Parts: sequence; structure tokens; C-alpha cells
Amino acid sequence: MSAPSTTSGAPDTPGAPPADGPMGRPLNRVDGPAKVTGAARYAADAPLPGLTHAVVVGARVPHGRLTRIDTEEADRAAGVLAVLTQESLGKIAGQPPLLPSLAGAAAPGETFFPMQSDRVHYAGQPVALVVADTYERALHAARLVHVEYAEEPSVTVIDQAREKAYEPRSIFAGFVPGRSSRGDVEAGLAQAAVTVDNTFTFAANHHNPIEPSAATAFWEGDRLTLYDTTQGVTAVQHTVAALLGLPHSRIRVISHYTGGSFGAKAMVWHHPALAALASRAVGRPVRLALTREQMFTGCGHREEQEHRLTLGADEQGRLIALRHGKLSLTSPFDEWAEPSLSLTGRLYACPHYEGVYRLIRANTMTPTFMRCPGEATGLFALETSMDELAERLGLDPIELRLRNFAETDPESGHPWSSNGLKECYRRGAERIGWERRAAGPERDGDWLIGLGMASAAYPVYGPNNPQRARARVYADGTAVIQGAVTDIGTGVLTAMTQVAAEALGLPVEQCRFEGGDTDLPHMAAAVGSSGAGMVSAAVHAACTTLRGQLIARAVADPQSPLHGADRGQVILRDGRMVRRDAPDQGETYAELLTRNFLPDAEATGAWGPPPHDAPWAMLTFGAQFAEVAVDPELGLIRVRRMAGAFAPGRVLNARTARSQLMGGMIWGLGQALLEATHMEPATGRWANASLGEYLVPVNADAPEVDVDLIEVEDAIVNPLGVKGVGEVGQSGAAAAVANAVCHATGRRFRALPITIEDVIAPS
Repeated sequence: MSAPSTTSGAPDTPGAPPADGPMGRPLNRVDGPAKVTGAARYAADAPLPGLTHAVVVGARVPHGRLTRIDTEEADRAAGVLAVLTQESLGKIAGQPPLLPSLAGAAAPGETFFPMQSDRVHYAGQPVALVVADTYERALHAARLVHVEYAEEPSVTVIDQAREKAYEPRSIFAGFVPGRSSRGDVEAGLAQAAVTVDNTFTFAANHHNPIEPSAATAFWEGDRLTLYDTTQGVTAVQHTVAALLGLPHSRIRVISHYTGGSFGAKAMVWHHPALAALASRAVGRPVRLALTREQMFTGCGHREEQEHRLTLGADEQGRLIALRHGKLSLTSPFDEWAEPSLSLTGRLYACPHYEGVYRLIRANTMTPTFMRCPGEATGLFALETSMDELAERLGLDPIELRLRNFAETDPESGHPWSSNGLKECYRRGAERIGWERRAAGPERDGDWLIGLGMASAAYPVYGPNNPQRARARVYADGTAVIQGAVTDIGTGVLTAMTQVAAEALGLPVEQCRFEGGDTDLPHMAAAVGSSGAGMVSAAVHAACTTLRGQLIARAVADPQSPLHGADRGQVILRDGRMVRRDAPDQGETYAELLTRNFLPDAEATGAWGPPPHDAPWAMLTFGAQFAEVAVDPELGLIRVRRMAGAFAPGRVLNARTARSQLMGGMIWGLGQALLEATHMEPATGRWANASLGEYLVPVNADAPEVDVDLIEVEDAIVNPLGVKGVGEVGQSGAAAAVANAVCHATGRRFRALPITIEDVIAPS
């Protein structure tokens, strides 16, 4: 079966890159100096003359109606330019539908825009906006706005409305069915020799990137410029255009650097459009930066959820049936849930499967992507259940997973574009010292030492439309490559510089990648581990097209040493175009352009993903391992070592890839032991909306982390075979930690995070 073509450049583009090119090498980040010296400018750093500041006033009740907003005291406060409410803000032109930002279209975080009526749907919902000449004055005046409400009954936690749960037709903006199945689960469970049936609960989680969300807006006539904290400038452009009723061509969005996101900035929330409306109202530039507390009510979250997972297997541990149900809270206006069941029916060979989502409409904002969205929770349920099944059968956990290895995708029956999972098991086990586990938990003074593992996987997503990049080589031999992708800290500027340098056959030092601006060629938001694959494919297409043009000009130029050569026999070596059979005959791009009085040469390249009905299944695979120490008397859990082996296709930069995977693994530790946002049902407000009380891992919590990269060839996903690593590092990590805790203590925990109280509670 042949692989589909996924490049739009000429298939016979000459100029093979050198075998020892820069791709894959652990180069230092090209943006490192700017970031560590403070030269890198973020959305809240844009220096604009006459800049003013806006602060949101959020609702203090979870449900009801505004009866009065008293702005008199705030209006009189020093420096205040305007206090905007639903009466004075102005009406939006329209609300675009909920679409994932990877679609490359408008991507609102929820299909509700505030300050358009007197209705309150959730605590923290913007009900007023104060604009002043300094941030401190705006913050002070916001506290002087007095709001009165007619409060109505609310639902803010699952236990308040279990009886109101329903099964939606679809979730995740309509892209995931509410129910999926194959075979006959009831019949399969009836045949099973062993069953495991458990319920898992997950606290709500919130993103806490170093940089809070912010937008700076200013108008020049009827043209709007926005500096925004976002994962996708084009998504912001399309969303704000729809909300304000403006042509896309009149909106420019800039986001050169984004200080972390992890999903909080994947969708487009209210603040960019609110900043634009406020700027229009006061006639000056406006910056709207969310406070740390407002990050808990302004950018979505990972919803409170409950899973029930049932496994049925034969005497040898081979799965016969698997049922996975999820119950979670959604907003009053959107049917959104993390696609937590996306892997449970695909990761292991199993003939009978059923997955069902159930939702409860609650007084919360629409949940959203959070790193490893869905798989982080779904795989915890699956992988702890698999561990329990192995325990019941007396099997090594790796052996059980190998017995259920899926040679093809159980859902579609299609072959994998690439796999590598078995090698991940082997390499990860070697690095953690898995052979010690069979002897049982070890002791180190008061500490019990346990080992645990879990499979890791993440879907390979692609954008819904072609991605474009532009490449330009100047007469001095330097190159600039451009595309509207935002750097969110993953190292995209460095990796794309390496891709371009290899495709053009130039030293890395002579290439520069520019992004983060809607004036550059279109690219969708870098979400769902799609960024490396889609951006590198577009950059590769642009550079190979430009390379082909320059080689064609050289072989047609009577003054070139390559005149008359077969284009297919011209290769790149040491920054020169040379004859394959006579490498001393050739010239540089600079020599060619200078001789022909050309200041530069330019080409645009495009790439579109394989069609959704292509006969291939695409996942990134890995294996997670953890060693923990547990003090059962004090209830303390310390993760001493983590080891992960991953097969992400081709690696563009070994250093940044390892950094991404390590960060995901540490986040998995946090998911297992620390992260939880607690709702106060009586008030409908988050009780720990600060970094002082929302616990995340710090350096003192971080164990030794060993990351192993296993490159597997993949000719399907994109021209360079890149799958991405942003999410798979967290996938399975929490389950590996929890399974290690069970190995140490003999107790299995099914609620995350695992707390001190859980450990010391009577079993």
C-alpha cells in the first residue's frame, strides 16, 4: 500500500540536502539570548503612545441576573477614562461557532460573549470593564464598581445534578461522537474469565502559564492591531473579525512570543475583543491583562470528571471487552468535554468496545484544552485498570500489555503509519531497572520503594487546511523563512531554522525564521502536538521549491559552473550547489544572485495533511516508568525517578524535544499528586484561585528524569515524518506514578490527585 503524497512542491525538486545536516541536532535555542536578556517582547510589552489599561470586573455569583451596576464612584476615580457595561460597551456583530483552533478558522473559547445582556452564567463572567491611564488606577477603580444581582439556583459540581446528566450526540465542538462502539460489549464481558470494574474521579484543573493572558489593542482609522497572548494569531484574527464584523484584512494580530499556554491560549477568549471594543470607546490604545485570579475564570479549564471503566479478559490476560464511560460538567451553552475516551478503544487489541460521554450543564465557563487533553485522564483510568488486571492474573504489567499489543488500529483496522511501542517498553524498562520490581517493594528506612509503568500514546492531528510558508534567499547568502506560527516556548523558531537550513543547504547561522504575525503566510494554531509537523512541512515545501528555482537558474546560466548540468544531479554541500559527480564544480546562492543583479529570490510552499479517510492510523507511542518512595505513616509520596521512552517519528531538535517530553512527564507527576482546583458549591467560585494555593510541581518536587528518543520512520504523517512531542510526555505519566505507589503500598488509588489524607486513610 503506497503512501499518499503530502507535499505541494514539485515532486522532482533537485538538490538533495546533505546527509549530516542540522536537523535533529541539539542546537541551542536561537531565541534564548532575547529571552534571558529581556529583549523578547510579549503581548503586554508593546510600547504604544497614549497607552491605557483595562481591568475586568467579574460577576460574584454563579447564576442570575444583573439588577444594578453602580459606576458613579469608579467614574470619579483618578485617571479613569471609562467604565463600560452592557449598556455602553456596544453589541458584537455575531458569535462564531465553536471550532478547534487547529481548524484554521474562528475559534472562540465559548459560544457566549459577555456584557451583551443582564444574564450571569458563571462566577467571574465579565460584567464591567474599567479603563484608566495606569494599570494600578484601573485596578483600584474596578473595586469601586458596585454590582447587585438577582441570584438564581446554580449547578457547579457533579454531585449537585447527577440526575440531570444526558448523553450528547457529539462533544469537542462536534468533532467527537457522544457514543462509539464495536462488537458486543455485554456478550464479551459475559465471556470474560476476569473482569476489572472501577470508578475514577478527577478534580478540575487550571492552566497557570508564567505569562497571564493579555491583549493590547489600538485602531488606526478602521484598521485594528492586536498584540495577544495566543497559540494561533490567525485564530484570533478570524474570531475577532467575526465578533466585530470586520474584514480579516483590517485586523492584524501579532504574537512573537507567548510565555507558556498548555491550552489556555489555544482557543480565543473574550479579552482580545473586549480590548478592541474598549480601545474604540476611549479612542486610545488599551491593554487588558488578566490577573492571576482571573486566569481561573477567563481561559477555560480541565473540567471535573468521573470515569467508569470495565475490562474483561481471558485467563491469559487477552482483552475481550472494554467499556469506558465519562461524566463531566459543561457550560450552559456548549457541549464540550475532553475526548478522554479517544485512546481506550485503540491502544490495545480488543474486539468489543463501547465508549459513552455524559454531560451535566453547569454554571461554569466552557471547559477547554489542557495539555494532553483527554488522554491525560482517560489513560489514567485505562492504565491503572490494566495494572490491576495484571496483578489479578499474576502477570508482569509489561507482559500483559505485550499480550494485548495492537498490530493494527482496533478502531479502523488500518495499519499504523509507524509504531515503535514495543521498543519503548524495552528501552524504558532498561532505564528504570524494571527487573527489580518482581522481588516486591524495597525499603529505605521508613520509605517503601515501588516501581510503576504505563503505556503512552497521543493522536497525530493535522490542520483542516493547507499551511503555507515563505522562503527568501538574499544576495548576501542569508535566508529568511516566514510563517504565521507563534513561539509558545516549544522551540519552534530553532527547529524551523534547522529545517530551513537543511533544505536550503545553508549553515544554520545564515538562516532566520520569523513568525507570530498575521501579515505572514497562513498557519493554524500550534495545538495538539501538531505544530512541529505542520510547520516543518510548510517550511520544507517553501525551501525545497526555492532551492529548485535557484538550481534551475544556475543550470540555465551560461556563466555558472553548473551550466548545462542535469538538475537532478545537482546537490547541496557546504552551502554550495555542486555537481554530484564533480563536487568541485559549483557555486553559492550568493554568487548566482549577485552575478544576475538579483537582490533576492523567493518562493512560497504549502502543505496539506493526509485526508481524513486515508487508509492509515496515526498515533505517537511511548512508555512511562516511575520509581516512588512512600512514607505510609506520614502519607508522603516522593517521586525519585521517572523514565520515558517515546517514538515521535523524526526529531527536529533533540534538546528541545527532550525538554518538551520532560516537561510533560513532570506535569504528569503534578496531575498524580498535586493539581486540583476546588469549587465552593455554595458560592460557585473557585476556592484556590492563586498559585499560592493551586499546587504545581516545583524544583524540589522534580525527580531525576530520563528521556529516551526512539526515531521511527513515518512516510505518512508529513514529508519529514514528524509527529510531535508536546502532549505524549504527559500521557500515561500519572498512571505510572500511581501504579508505582500501589506497588510500594499495596493500595490502589482511583482519585486524582492522590493526597496525604488518601495515603494515611484506613484501607
